Amino acid sequence: MNSFVYIGRPARVIFGAGSLAQLGAEIEALGARKALILSTPEQRASAERVADLLGARAAGVFDRAVMHVPIETAREARELAARLGADCAVAIGGGSTVGLGKAIALDSGLPIVAIPTTYAGSEMTTIFGITEGGMKKTGRDERVLPRTVIYDPELTLTLPVKMSVTSGMNAIAHAAEGFYSVNVNPIVALMAQEGIAALGRALPAIRRSPQDAQGRSDALYGAWLCGTVLASVDMALHHKLCHTLGGSFNLPHAETHTIVLPHALAYNAAAAPEAVQRVATALGQRSSGAQAVYDLAKDNGAPVALREIGMQEADLDKACEIAMSNQYPNPRPLERTALRQLLQDAFEGVRPVS
Repeated sequence: MNSFVYIGRPARVIFGAGSLAQLGAEIEALGARKALILSTPEQRASAERVADLLGARAAGVFDRAVMHVPIETAREARELAARLGADCAVAIGGGSTVGLGKAIALDSGLPIVAIPTTYAGSEMTTIFGITEGGMKKTGRDERVLPRTVIYDPELTLTLPVKMSVTSGMNAIAHAAEGFYSVNVNPIVALMAQEGIAALGRALPAIRRSPQDAQGRSDALYGAWLCGTVLASVDMALHHKLCHTLGGSFNLPHAETHTIVLPHALAYNAAAAPEAVQRVATALGQRSSGAQAVYDLAKDNGAPVALREIGMQEADLDKACEIAMSNQYPNPRPLERTALRQLLQDAFEGVRPVS
């Protein structure tokens, strides 16, 4: 076996139906007294439910979380937390809300309790992203890792099917790139295999029956594992390209990952054939990894073309230039002509040939 380094990060995970009820005890265990509850505007009702559950421990609600964490929103939330005397934050929602919690923790050091209601997986990583001046900047910092994560499948029952599928595909992307990362190791590869398999079972079940408790539980379990993979490896072409498309062109996060993933896998297939094929194996398919994830998305009603989610064909050249200007480790070197073709294929939504 090759030498490797594995880092197990100290997040506390509470998993199971009804586990939201343990939130008060978890905040008390952190030694915190006042929690600022974070959410998107659409999930204000969920944030108020959390505030009611916490009673006097709730300092207030900030419901301004949005995609890609604009720096202005992060500053506003940090200032409110300080003004209200909050000594922790509770982020309920998807990657946008957890991302806002991370932005607060980055500067203030406030401990974060994350309550995921999608399958984004951000809650398990030390990765943060902040958008300023039309550019999304990402980094890693141990301070942003949520101290406690509460996974309650009951909170995902009302997540719309289409959003469930794209969120789950986003999670699969975290694990898929883990197979060929420069610092993959056997433990991470096992998590990636299991996480993708769980989501491969869950997404068709959720499409057939959105209230399928087992499907919802499998999806949240898979998202946890896939997020842990992302926390343990360096990102490659897929994630860097999605950050470019999301931060610079304001494309929706999960949908962008869903669309780009099969094409990023196809781009890397010749350079990392065994790693890419493991994606197909995890999904129980004999096709290529690129085709397997494309078919999983399309068969379950997810968008497969960038033009479906607001990308303009005239901006593809600019996206290619931004991606080429930011070199990073990837199994196959970034080649301008091939990368531009990848973007064109993703724009048109063609099924990868390999």
